Amino acid sequence: MDIRRQLNYIILPRNDNKRSKMYDWVMLCAIIMGIIPLMFRSQHPIFVWFDIISCICFVIDYFLRWFTVGVRTKRKQWVAYLIYPFTPMAIIDLLSILPTLSLISPAFKMARVSRLLKILRVVKIIRYFESLEIILAVIRKQRKILYAVLSVAIFYTFITAMIMFNAEEEINPETGEYFFSDFFDAFYWAACTLTTVGYGDIYPISDTGRIISILSSFVGIAIIALPSGIITAGYLEELRNKKENAIEEDSPDSQMEL
Repeated sequence: MDIRRQLNYIILPRNDNKRSKMYDWVMLCAIIMGIIPLMFRSQHPIFVWFDIISCICFVIDYFLRWFTVGVRTKRKQWVAYLIYPFTPMAIIDLLSILPTLSLISPAFKMARVSRLLKILRVVKIIRYFESLEIILAVIRKQRKILYAVLSVAIFYTFITAMIMFNAEEEINPETGEYFFSDFFDAFYWAACTLTTVGYGDIYPISDTGRIISILSSFVGIAIIALPSGIITAGYLEELRNKKENAIEEDSPDSQMEL
């Protein structure tokens, strides 16, 4: 097993490998250290060190993933190395490093979008939680079905908003304006009703509006339940596939190949 394969074996989350688990924990600690300053308005001097330490870990992780990308892809190695910096997670990794560079050198003051860029560090957690990775894999595999459900949800929200906007013509006595003053208010209400959130800041008061609201809530529950069932079924299937792959990797034949 060459050095790239050994490093790739460590940096990818694996519950059966102590070095991999240790690497995951180190990176999780670095991410937590990197986002702790975002929980405070005032900046304590220790936060600078938190930033620097987490940035060092992020830089090492970035180059390790770039160095081993050829092992994880079916493309030609030189193509994989060329494309990697432009992949979504590599861009997030790079942007999460920039805020710390503004602390180290005045030349990087343009990265003073710091607090916003630091929030991207939370996204990095996805790599170190197997459950989140599985869910993302399921979403990628089932994206056509989920797009179809999303299209139905948006279409239904639009139609419901249009019906409510034209059906609810009551005036708010406190403001002297319509309860749904413009179409955006109706669309906002329809989205809240569809997702069963129901903030209660905008609501119909006429009998017609209330009947529409009841029907919209019933249909909303059905539409919202669809992606939950799709993702749950895909999640269980992905877990089965992972177990089968793990058994194959641990088999004597695969060990001999390594």
